[in-house]
Amino acid sequence: MAHPPRFSEDDPYLQRFRDLALALPGAGEKIAHGRPVFFTRKVFAYYGMSTKTDGEWVQHPQSVCLLLSEDERLAARGLPTCWVPGYIGPFGWLGFDIDEETDWDELAEWVDDSYRMTAPKKLVDELDGRAGG
Repeated sequence: MAHPPRFSEDDPYLQRFRDLALALPGAGEKIAHGRPVFFTRKVFAYYGMSTKTDGEWVQHPQSVCLLLSEDERLAARGLPTCWVPGYIGPFGWLGFDIDEETDWDELAEWVDDSYRMTAPKKLVDELDGRAGG
């Protein structure tokens, strides 16, 4: 049984995030568990996840979950918009709420970090070639 959509196509933050994520080499988008997921061979970003707080699931419909390096994870954990997502949090993923005050340059750096941690070396080399050229 397919999951119902848990996002809105007219979400302006989703569109802005989609443009950012799909600009990366080899990046694609699919719907998994009713949510947009961005990937190459492996997932590097989830849009709109949830976390368990005091035994209750709390939805974060306008958010992204990213796999960050340990240093980035430690720095990000102190941000008020950061939270640990259910299921994937124990594996190094963090969630970030998105709103009108989101620092999109910082978010782009974290997306880059997550992409580099999951993408094949050939695609990372292609990304590095774009930056150098």
